[in-house]
Amino acid sequence: MDFQTDGEGFLLNRDQWTPEIAAEIAKRDGREITDEIMGYIEAARRMYDENGTVPAIRNFTKAMGVDKKELFNVFETGPMKLICKWGGLPKPTGCV
Repeated sequence: MDFQTDGEGFLLNRDQWTPEIAAEIAKRDGREITDEIMGYIEAARRMYDENGTVPAIRNFTKAMGVDKKELFNVFETGPMKLICKWGGLPKPTGCV
């Protein structure tokens, strides 16, 4: 699998993204992508395509009909950062 990431592991060329690349990036983070996680990734990618920006967690949870706490339980830490990282999207602006 040939793809480039930045120093934090974010995909440099969004057009290269595939579910296999997502799985590899997650694996590098010591995680595995479940169907539930892939659903969140695909939703965030659709929202990005529609709006041209990474969705804020507040807007994302509202659109997905999930509680912020639920997302943190699934991702264990910074859900939007991981959704974007594994989804080939830019790093959310609220992440440092």
